Amino acid sequence: MEKKPRSYKFESLDEMSINTIRFLAVDAVEAANSGHPGMPMGDAPMAYVLWKHFLRHNPSNPKWPARDRFVLSAGHGSMLLYALLHLTGYPLTLDEIKRFRQWGSHTPGHPEHDSRIGIETTTGPLGQGFANGVGMAMAEKYLAHRFNKPDYPLFDYGVYAVCSDGDIMEGVSSEAASMAGHLLLGNIVYLYSDNKITIEGSTDIAFSEDVGRKFEAFGWHVQHVGGNDLDAIAKAIESAKAETTRPSIIIARTIIGFGSPGKQDTAEVHGAPLGKDEVRATKEKLGWPLEPAFFIPEEVSNEFRAAIQHGESLEKGWLQMLARYEKEYPEEGKEIRALAEGKRSREWLKDIPVFTEKDGAMATRSASGKVLNAIAKSTPFLIGGSADLAPSTNTIMKGMGDFLSTGAGRNLHFGVREHAMGSVMNGMALTGIVPYGATFLIFSDYMKPPIRLAALMGLQTIYVFTHDSIGLGEDGPTHQPVEQLASLRAVPNLTVIRPADANETAEAWKAALLNETGPTALVLTRQNVPYIDRTKYASAEGVSKGGYVLADSGGKPEVILIATGSEVQLALGAYEDLSKRAVKARVVNMPSWEIFDAQDEAYRDQVLPPDVKVRLAVEAASPMGWHKYTGTDGGVLGIERFGASAPYKTIFEQFGLTVENVSQKAVALLNKEKGLVS
Repeated sequence: MEKKPRSYKFESLDEMSINTIRFLAVDAVEAANSGHPGMPMGDAPMAYVLWKHFLRHNPSNPKWPARDRFVLSAGHGSMLLYALLHLTGYPLTLDEIKRFRQWGSHTPGHPEHDSRIGIETTTGPLGQGFANGVGMAMAEKYLAHRFNKPDYPLFDYGVYAVCSDGDIMEGVSSEAASMAGHLLLGNIVYLYSDNKITIEGSTDIAFSEDVGRKFEAFGWHVQHVGGNDLDAIAKAIESAKAETTRPSIIIARTIIGFGSPGKQDTAEVHGAPLGKDEVRATKEKLGWPLEPAFFIPEEVSNEFRAAIQHGESLEKGWLQMLARYEKEYPEEGKEIRALAEGKRSREWLKDIPVFTEKDGAMATRSASGKVLNAIAKSTPFLIGGSADLAPSTNTIMKGMGDFLSTGAGRNLHFGVREHAMGSVMNGMALTGIVPYGATFLIFSDYMKPPIRLAALMGLQTIYVFTHDSIGLGEDGPTHQPVEQLASLRAVPNLTVIRPADANETAEAWKAALLNETGPTALVLTRQNVPYIDRTKYASAEGVSKGGYVLADSGGKPEVILIATGSEVQLALGAYEDLSKRAVKARVVNMPSWEIFDAQDEAYRDQVLPPDVKVRLAVEAASPMGWHKYTGTDGGVLGIERFGASAPYKTIFEQFGLTVENVSQKAVALLNKEKGLVS
């Protein structure tokens, strides 16, 4: 690793560089007439010191695998990041900064992940970036243990973040900080901008805890510095980097809106433009030219752009080391190249198991565990665990070891921290690893923010949500999901798959691992579901289409039964009953709305003929959304209240989720269509 100087000399050029960052932010917010100028104005000094003296990165190649990661967890101060990226030579132009917060720009109000220009992750919802960084640090530990050899420290990067008071207040940060301290993640250095101002005013009105002592209790290395003391900031970062077994937080007493005569140290400068008069007064106070706006002194530009040559040199040295490494360790070298290029082997496809009738009835959570272990050896890029529920969710990869402080194993133990689990998974996915995280479906509510952000970023994260309905039984309504499926299906770019049996579960895992453009939620049963005889009914490969004809009487159907998961067995039972009554029925298995909706219109019309109006959807969940498949003339047999505590078969009967009731409702709909009932 490159050695850092132990003393620093800060001169007028440094102050000019810091003010350049400040006023790029001020001018951009003013031009947009919206934004958050206060944080960039106050945090520019410590960000400048970090980027000038410590951050190992290459603006010419933002995707260099061995780069340090910088996360602006306080995403509302996005102009701080945009200014640094532009000044150091990333492909983010000044014109883009001038288009701050405008339609189609690369400078939105809060940073949005874009590896092409150096934005490591999407932030803004406070605390998410903090936890993403923990995931990135865990990924580095895993990669280092897997690939590093004596004299080949290929993966030894650090994870840096700038956090705000709001980040520290959010519960997810405490969850993630607890994990980081437990795992001895000494590769984390966070700069906490303690400006003591939030939107409502002074933090004193809502926040009085001793943050330093709290983080010491979490097992972190804690330092306190002045936010404008460049030498102290540099020495603190150097001290933090020397830590190998403790994550570090540097609590910097910053001044929000620094330099603004009328708004410095007030909530007024947090989330609104300074205003023309205050911009003028601030520039005059800090000795900055009034015109032009977005002014960048030539000497400052030259100083910042030195990062390009320095970064290229760092990467060149790393590539030379990798070339030597590949000669000694060719297999590992291929894996590293694949990781860097985002190309993973699909050898695991041949290991996907096929279940037979001899396997009998099986909960889809159990089938999922069998699939996971069948493919574990051929998927070294897959790493995951659960929120203290591995025995119940069947998510332990046997023989793959536990991920502890060394990063040696592939089984993660997130503890009872669902929110942090989801956010940490995002950080790992941003490193090129495919993480999975498991909990009960009801607790997906605890991790909705990171699920949404994974979908927004297009990350390949896999959620294993078990105990998917009232079918979990005696634990009762507190644990029985009702509205969660509808909630997850409402998230754009999230693929939800609810398989009906063991073979569909195998196909669901295949779909999740092949889906590299967004997250996937596997929704699985606690209770056993029957084996579906594929010699009698359609192949489970229909999962790849999202919805498919599972059973059909032949010819134009009179009634279409649509179901997912454990309720498919009810639809099949009703189909058999209707067939005995000479009713032409069709069963459409719809494990994934998202995949089905992505098929072409011809296929969708083939599965659900538009001229067949009698349709009944069956799902042990909220009926919300099903009418787009059943139409206004169709019906939905679902659940519109909370569940109950009882054996699951009793609960299903009480809620009318029986073969008899499905059949009766289908006949009633058919008779209504024929005008036989009013």
